[in-house]
Amino acid sequence: MESWPMKSTLLICALLLSLPLSAADKSKLHSALNPAPRQGGWMKRHNSFNDRVAKGNVDLVFIGDSITQGWEGRGRGVWAKHYGKRNAVNLGIGGDRTQHVIWRLDNGNLKNITPKAAVIMIGTNNSGSNSSKEIADGVAAIVKQIRTKSPKTQILLLGVFPRGTNNADKRRQVNEGANRIFSKLDDGKHVHYLDIGPKFLQKDGTLTREIMPDLLHLSQKGYTIWAESIEAKLANLLDE
Repeated sequence: MESWPMKSTLLICALLLSLPLSAADKSKLHSALNPAPRQGGWMKRHNSFNDRVAKGNVDLVFIGDSITQGWEGRGRGVWAKHYGKRNAVNLGIGGDRTQHVIWRLDNGNLKNITPKAAVIMIGTNNSGSNSSKEIADGVAAIVKQIRTKSPKTQILLLGVFPRGTNNADKRRQVNEGANRIFSKLDDGKHVHYLDIGPKFLQKDGTLTREIMPDLLHLSQKGYTIWAESIEAKLANLLDE
């Protein structure tokens, strides 16, 4: 049974997202929920996403931060193997937090497309300044946006990946707390939660540099683990 704090968190988030927000309303939101753009190269990449989706033919999107953007780096070969023929689009931008993704989704990244599936993994960049509950609020907002903009899209919501050397890492603990909260968004119909974090770890909870060279971003082996760990569920959501 869900605790009252858990229910109230999701209810408040749903109520907030059901109403149009004025500038004054937005100023009252905590940072993980308050839509915010970034500048410089970030805006250029954001606009490139809008240009790509405007061309259509998008069946699969990956939404996230630098770990998702890394499919174009260390994960390039793995992406080509698993997603090259699936009309997939990478919507990851390095450094993004939930509030940046919220802004992007309201400013063109999903405009006029209906992907069969969306893979979401976001929140680790919030873990230094936001609580687990706040991160979960941000993730819930992103899920709500996709459900509203593209109701037919199946959402594969991933738990925020582990980071740091071991379970004593404070930011890993914040992420795990967020995962426990937003895992409740899984409704078995449109939103499907999957935590593949343990796949990256040793049995004692240790994260090795073979998997994440800086204990945050994935190696090629890490991207292989990611792709293989979601393949069965993703194929089902894509109705393959």
